Amino acid sequence: MGKILIGTCSWTDPTLIGCDRFYPSWAKSAKARLEYYSSQFRLVEVDSSYYSIPNEMISRLWAERTPDNFTFDVKAFRLFTQHPTPLATLPTDLRNALPAELKGKTTVYHREIPDELVGELWRRFEQALLPLDSMGKLGVVLFQFPPWFFPGSAQCEYILKCKETLTQYRLAIEFRNNVWLNERNRKQSLDFLRENDLPFVCVDEPQGFTSSVPPIAEVTSDISLVRFHGRNQETWEKRGITPAERFDYLYTKEELQEWVPRIRRLASETQQLHILFNNCRDDKAVVNARQIGLMLD
Repeated sequence: MGKILIGTCSWTDPTLIGCDRFYPSWAKSAKARLEYYSSQFRLVEVDSSYYSIPNEMISRLWAERTPDNFTFDVKAFRLFTQHPTPLATLPTDLRNALPAELKGKTTVYHREIPDELVGELWRRFEQALLPLDSMGKLGVVLFQFPPWFFPGSAQCEYILKCKETLTQYRLAIEFRNNVWLNERNRKQSLDFLRENDLPFVCVDEPQGFTSSVPPIAEVTSDISLVRFHGRNQETWEKRGITPAERFDYLYTKEELQEWVPRIRRLASETQQLHILFNNCRDDKAVVNARQIGLMLD
């Protein structure tokens, strides 16, 4: 049986801090909150790295403030996963180096930015994670591709390019387009990940949408991941809302129990299994993380 690590996709969400049901009254600082969180769970996902390139000094502090057996999974910067990226989130010097036609835009895409600037962004991202990796606390770098990222040879080549660029780190792949996993493409998609030693991210999310990815439990590497996004049908594709609103859902015990046999099977087929709850509204994620931990104990 592989090692099972359980955690949430944030420890700093304002609604978690504000609900006063998880952090003790003395945990008022960033340092105290991370120290308390890491006393309760052995895994966390860093989502702030999706919104901007992380800071190497901050990641060093994260590593220093957590126990030796603690693990950080880190979400890839949005530009690298071909999401629209607000210009303001790019480092100032690189933003100033952009061609004139891009400086007037609100958002940019990976394909629009000169190769040398993209290369520098990759270098800074890799450097920022080095303290976590050096101290043995970096799990995977999560590449969550958008709904418009359809299966094809160009897309597979891009995934491999990401792996080659971050060659010293482990990449995990999450699809947000169910065409990758329909009856026609499922075997080919999973075989591609297996052949290239890329962990497949299993998901639990609302079904019934054209973008809904089915809750498939498959192992494609020696690390496996399951991310619980909640099942909030009303907010899943709603525009103009916060992530906390989108993922506002508390799993019932019965819904979590559905995953227990699948999780045990995944753990039996891999060396390490990461279970992450992304329903980060108030304390819902930590409640469900503790529940599934008890079910698996």
